[in-house]
Amino acid sequence: MDTTMLVPPWLEELLTSSFFTICRTHGDAARSECNMFCLDCGGDAFCFYCRSSRHKDHQVIQIRRSSYHDVVRVSEIQKVLDISGVQTYVINSARVLFLNERPQPKAGIKGVPHICEICSRGLLDPFRFCSLGCKLVGINRNGDANFTLEARNEEGNGNERREGMLTSSTTRRVAMGEEELRECSQQDMPSSTTRRRKGIPHRAPFGT
Repeated sequence: MDTTMLVPPWLEELLTSSFFTICRTHGDAARSECNMFCLDCGGDAFCFYCRSSRHKDHQVIQIRRSSYHDVVRVSEIQKVLDISGVQTYVINSARVLFLNERPQPKAGIKGVPHICEICSRGLLDPFRFCSLGCKLVGINRNGDANFTLEARNEEGNGNERREGMLTSSTTRRVAMGEEELRECSQQDMPSSTTRRRKGIPHRAPFGT
């Protein structure tokens, strides 16, 4: 099967690009990190100022980072890519997915109910892949998935999307050692009220 019909021409460039380097042109500016990618032009990542001067009115997505790994917001990428089958996560109240495969946690995948078909990473929900990169490998290997919105099976995509719509608190609670997800779970930590029992309080003396 010709996988070029299943994968947009810009996707491999996106997955192999280096993000968060300092822009050579605007290195002294405040927002000089190269964290954007143009779907129309392809090529290297660029910064906020390059977007204004060179990619105005182009399709541009912004890459973000979670624990040194590149992520993209679902709300951005699903407009241009069929992300069905890829595990999503809630980080800092935003639903995201990872661009590429990540190193396995030290605890391994023991007792994990779902794993990525490509790298065997533990997954939270019954998805096939842990990242866009692993889905790309699966397409090249088997040809039984796709990234193009035109070829998406609406019924199957709807089922997979419903499977992944967990609340952020649930996602964090079953994160299976995901460092990225633990970072945004401060609100789940015990409050300071648990440390109040330091002794018997003493009443202030009554005024005379």
